[in-house]
Amino acid sequence: MESQDIVPTEPQDEKIVENKELNIWEALIPVFALVLMLFYNVFFVFKDDALSGSNQFILLMGAAVAAIVGFWNKVSYKQMLEEVAQNVKSTTGALIILLFVGALAGTWLISGIIPSMIYYGLKILNPTIFLPACIVICAIISIATGSSWTTSATVGIALIGIGNTLGISMGMTAGAVISGAYFGDKMSPLSDTTNLAPAMAGGELFDHIRYMALTTVPTIVVTLIVFILIGLGIETTGTPDISDKLIAIDQAFNINGWLFLVPAVVIFLIVRKTPPIIALLIGTLLGAVAAIIAQPDIVLSVSGESSLTFNSAYKGVMNAMTVDTAVQTNSAELNDLFSSGGMNGMLNTIWLIICAMVFGGVMDAIGALATISKALLNLATSTFGLFASTVASCLALNVTASDQYLAIVVPGKMFSKAYKDRNLAPENLSRTLEDSGTVTSVLIPWNTCGAYQSGVLGVGVGEYFFYAIFNWLSPFMTLLFAAFKIKIKQLTTK
Repeated sequence: MESQDIVPTEPQDEKIVENKELNIWEALIPVFALVLMLFYNVFFVFKDDALSGSNQFILLMGAAVAAIVGFWNKVSYKQMLEEVAQNVKSTTGALIILLFVGALAGTWLISGIIPSMIYYGLKILNPTIFLPACIVICAIISIATGSSWTTSATVGIALIGIGNTLGISMGMTAGAVISGAYFGDKMSPLSDTTNLAPAMAGGELFDHIRYMALTTVPTIVVTLIVFILIGLGIETTGTPDISDKLIAIDQAFNINGWLFLVPAVVIFLIVRKTPPIIALLIGTLLGAVAAIIAQPDIVLSVSGESSLTFNSAYKGVMNAMTVDTAVQTNSAELNDLFSSGGMNGMLNTIWLIICAMVFGGVMDAIGALATISKALLNLATSTFGLFASTVASCLALNVTASDQYLAIVVPGKMFSKAYKDRNLAPENLSRTLEDSGTVTSVLIPWNTCGAYQSGVLGVGVGEYFFYAIFNWLSPFMTLLFAAFKIKIKQLTTK
């Protein structure tokens, strides 16, 4: 082939390479190859365990395919490697934040902050408003833990049992549980997907959460209203008994309202627009201090020492920050909830981001992302068209690649330049990725999320699909905002 014209643009922001010799079909070869490999890897081989490493390697294989296309178009190995280095460098802040999120989750567990949130969340359970209460409880717990999966596997299972006792359809209860759990997952700074979306879009974590609230809060309000109306039309036949779980939490932890001062300080710092790394570091250290004061026995247990000294206290909080930590209670159902992976628990997500950046870097270097973005802009002649294309891509990845992380990573990397070309802030992309990628994964039976939630709750996807109102309403809400140009944030001019 003839020598091509390769032009780097926007060097002050993110170097995007245009390759005028690369046509759209050549640019799409690595994408199609990646999707096919991921589909086989997740659906036929590793299933729920695909994120443990195999999906990350598949991303590297996708990068290899992109490199072959690049070599065919005379793009040098050195240029590809430089683009990969720039891509990985751009995620430095996000990777550090993820490590601090893991550390904070550990100290907030052993200090009793997260257990206190769960304790008071369970206390609001009321038979007359059982379904809306399920949403509120699961939302609180998911915000506190940053995990919809953990919420469903612990409190969610208990609520399914309580709903059965009351004579409420398992599909209804599961839909309420999943709606609340995914709302909390989206809005929690402890959530891996909430960190992943702005990392892919090139935004900041807390800017992303604040902007996402614009569509997420109305969606959960509509969901609550619908479940309140559903609740008024059904009759309960019993009284839920959660006293054993409250007693188990109370016996294992010193539950105290003063512990909420720590998250209050972090929220204050976030509102004051403190850099997220600083806010999370302060929250982690305050959680460590609170653990030593309020839960000395737990700190001692985590340390593995026989007496509480400065060294054993230091060892206990350091273990909570860095490695797997678990606090046992008298309730087997709650034990999984009171565990944290610390910084170590974030390594799979960090690994995924780095491998995604390798794929994106090679795609950048060969000019594929610029070619795909230009084609998307030609198809999406309006801002709404661009948002709709993003939603469609996320849904397609959830169906074909069968993994919510990849439904964020691949469209996020492909669409970032298209949003910049429309002068749209990265929060628009990160919010759309979550509104359509994160939450809809649970609605697809063969997706890792759909298979997991269905298996854990014992309710088929078809049974809870309609009642998972928050999940299927979210992409419509983001498209509604785009159609009427409500709060569409523009890039600030420097």
